[in-house]
Amino acid sequence: MSEKGANAMWGGRFAGGPDAIMEAINASIGFDQRLAGEDIAGSQAHAAMLAACGIIAQADAEAIADGLDRVRADIAAGRVSWSPALEDIHMNIEARLKELIGAPAGRLHTARSRNDQVATDFRLWVRGQCDDAIAGLEALQRALIDQAEAGADWVMPGFTHLQTAQPVTWGHHMMAYVEMFARDAGRLRDARARMNESPLGAAALAGTSFPIDREMTARALGFERPCANSLDAVSDRDFALEFLAAASICGMHLSRLAEELVIWSSAQFRFVALSDRFATGSSIMPQKKNPDAAELLRAKVGRIIGAQVALLTVMKGLPLAYSKDMQEDKEQVFDAADTLQISLAAMTGMIGDMTANRDALEAAAASGFSTATDLADWLVRDLGLPFREAHHVTGALVRRAEETGRDLPDLTLDEMRAVHPQITEGVFGVLGVHNSVASRTSFGGTAPEQVRAQIARWRERLP
Repeated sequence: MSEKGANAMWGGRFAGGPDAIMEAINASIGFDQRLAGEDIAGSQAHAAMLAACGIIAQADAEAIADGLDRVRADIAAGRVSWSPALEDIHMNIEARLKELIGAPAGRLHTARSRNDQVATDFRLWVRGQCDDAIAGLEALQRALIDQAEAGADWVMPGFTHLQTAQPVTWGHHMMAYVEMFARDAGRLRDARARMNESPLGAAALAGTSFPIDREMTARALGFERPCANSLDAVSDRDFALEFLAAASICGMHLSRLAEELVIWSSAQFRFVALSDRFATGSSIMPQKKNPDAAELLRAKVGRIIGAQVALLTVMKGLPLAYSKDMQEDKEQVFDAADTLQISLAAMTGMIGDMTANRDALEAAAASGFSTATDLADWLVRDLGLPFREAHHVTGALVRRAEETGRDLPDLTLDEMRAVHPQITEGVFGVLGVHNSVASRTSFGGTAPEQVRAQIARWRERLP
């Protein structure tokens, strides 16, 4: 093959040939610059420790700390140009530090490697994302609780298979999501606790012969303790996978709620009206108000789940300790974290702004024979029928109402007695939807008194 043919295989963009391609595939500064704050914090903690242990001079440590503060200010002001030739955030910051303070910058990397450096930076960043997501979840829970409190005794249909099942209260439905998002926050807290160990000082993979104090750097960075095994410290990405797993489940919950908002805001349901801030119009149909924010939330969970699968795939075949494959651990985590944060903010905004249509909710609750189970329970409780017989009697009454275009409360006592002669006037006390929800007083039930108790419990728990 000719030289011209070989170069053509590399593609026109890489005019410099294989070296340009290698630089492009090897450099991570295009995305890992997001770790600048964490990298500077880790370096400052490391330098302070080196001086405290007598490994570098105190004057050098002070110069490094001051220089890193100046680098941080330069980055914030947009005065730093990131160089792909320097590969990553670590080398870019160190190069800028050397420009600012000269020779002392060369002492910073004593007793560490980019392997433990990046593991530390990434843990710090993911830990921060856990905190931000928990705060976002708590804001969403508060918005849901506000909705629940406003409609604690409003009736609506509860569904199974998206078919009317039994009446519930609006407040009860809102509080169901409060519980879901509480579990999401719990998973993030659990993940945060497990990841809160410091890799710094593990060096490349085997630790270091310098007399470092890993407890000191761990404390300085807010970690509970140093990682106990240097091989594991540099090769572990469980912390990112756990964050993605928790984010995926949370995204799924957001998607379920978004789906309900899409259905509820439709002309066929009219259960809720979304504010104009979270809806758009149609380019051709002037009557349309599209729930675009909710629809986008349904889709965005795919990005989060995709990130989890991608990182699992990166990690599944790697021998200990560090491999360059692990450079591919960040972009999908960054994207998933961004997606989760905007999704939580958008859902909080939608829930806070939406208006529930009490009349439409109640009308729907009264349709579809939603009190059939209350009737069957009454037959068991008041007449002593076995539940299977009560189920059969209720089914016959539902069929009678359906054939005549009515609901159960509209049947006369004589019509009911034609199916079972022992039925009394007392049956009408359980057939109304308000009677139905008021009777569900078991712990965690839909009765307004139970809903208000749930609200009070969560008001006390949430900061």
